[in-house]
Amino acid sequence: MKRVEVRRARRSNFIAALIALTLTVGAGADSSSAVAQVKAAADGAPHGGAFEPAGPHGGFFEPAASSAVRPRLTAAQIEALVPVRGKFTFPPPYRTEAVRLTNASDCGGRDCVDYIGYSYWGRTNNHVGRDTMLVLVVLDRNRGGAGPTLFSYDKRTDAVTKLKPVFAPNDPMSWASGDMWYFSAVDPQMLYVNDGPKLRRYDVVTKRFRNVFDVSTHPETFGRDRIVWQLHSSDDDRVHSATLRDRSSNADLGCLVYREDVGRFSYFPSKGINYDECQVDKSGQWLLIKEKVAKDPRFDVDNRIIELATGKETVLLDPDGAGGHSDNGWGYMVAADNWHPLPGAFRLWKFAQTPLAGTVVYRNISWATVAPNHVSHANARRDVPPEKQYVCGSGASKNDSPRSNEIFCFRLDGSMRVLVVAPVMTDMEAPGGGNEYAKLPKGTLDITGRYFLWTSNMGGGRLDAFIVKVPPPFAS
Repeated sequence: MKRVEVRRARRSNFIAALIALTLTVGAGADSSSAVAQVKAAADGAPHGGAFEPAGPHGGFFEPAASSAVRPRLTAAQIEALVPVRGKFTFPPPYRTEAVRLTNASDCGGRDCVDYIGYSYWGRTNNHVGRDTMLVLVVLDRNRGGAGPTLFSYDKRTDAVTKLKPVFAPNDPMSWASGDMWYFSAVDPQMLYVNDGPKLRRYDVVTKRFRNVFDVSTHPETFGRDRIVWQLHSSDDDRVHSATLRDRSSNADLGCLVYREDVGRFSYFPSKGINYDECQVDKSGQWLLIKEKVAKDPRFDVDNRIIELATGKETVLLDPDGAGGHSDNGWGYMVAADNWHPLPGAFRLWKFAQTPLAGTVVYRNISWATVAPNHVSHANARRDVPPEKQYVCGSGASKNDSPRSNEIFCFRLDGSMRVLVVAPVMTDMEAPGGGNEYAKLPKGTLDITGRYFLWTSNMGGGRLDAFIVKVPPPFAS
């Protein structure tokens, strides 16, 4: 290691140690014990014995039913820790490396960074085999930003570069919220964009559009004055799904699927009871529709699972485990089940299984904990059984409860072993981000599962975007 790198590493450990001391003493610990823990932290040694360090890249393991609660970082501690832009290291017990993408200069000092879409939309490009990763962040023009903007992250040096806005100031698309836009899982330059009745591909390098489909050209199937919403694409870019809406009333009419390789639409009208959304899975062979099928007032959203090749439909009712917040893999979903006797349960549902039998892969210690709020499985792989894969989730809460304000991951093998990655640094009572939903991190994994992207208000008046490195052995 070069001498300057040694100095930086020592400084990073020292800052982390000071924050650890503040947290420990603030929690009422004995001062001599706190000093001893800080010395251990500065030396890079584990301490406390309440967790199992994951390795030299940071993070730690704990049981899913752990009752441990880490104190949240204060706004002052975050300000001392986080640079204006670029790399930093979270303090013990996390010790993970992260980068800050945005800052106040990107917004003219205002709160212009929008939350990162949703946990299942990929906001980072396919950077496999490349030194840099592209990240899409929306800097709202109504709040001092330049609109949807690309940032470049160098995986070798951790350098962050703000690139140009995706669209010119005179382009109406520069005013778009972009909350449902996502990168292709195949083409590193291609961004999927919803535009009224159209799903379009936009090449962020050549600046050219190409239509994938346009429902306005099929009034005999979809009716007139329709728009598409909540779009998804299979990982091979061949199959796409969208909610069909009436433009004038915003009423959800149903779900459409488009097979681009053969130019064929399929349409699944809503049952008319509390339609929520639909998602094609990453294989393009299965469609998940979330809407209420049963009229029982005790139920919320049920699941319609459709095998697209045959049209066969299986209904998973809410009390039987229908997924609420979820993400899809190749022929399966990982979904929250609020009817399960275990608190905070997430289950793995394989769509082809008959009868459906969801395996519990995560739980909380009590119903007082809501963690995670959302999970991301953008790292799903076709060549690996789901039981050998993992998801990562995030959340934020006004209450201090196990993992309710942290980023963490869990395998889909039912081991109930959780890898805690980082604090989200969000204060739900601080003004940054606006309403409570917008403040939630709703973070998303990249395609490799090695990087997790989210937004945080850092206890202040603005949202900013961050990436944390998911440590091995999960992201090996």
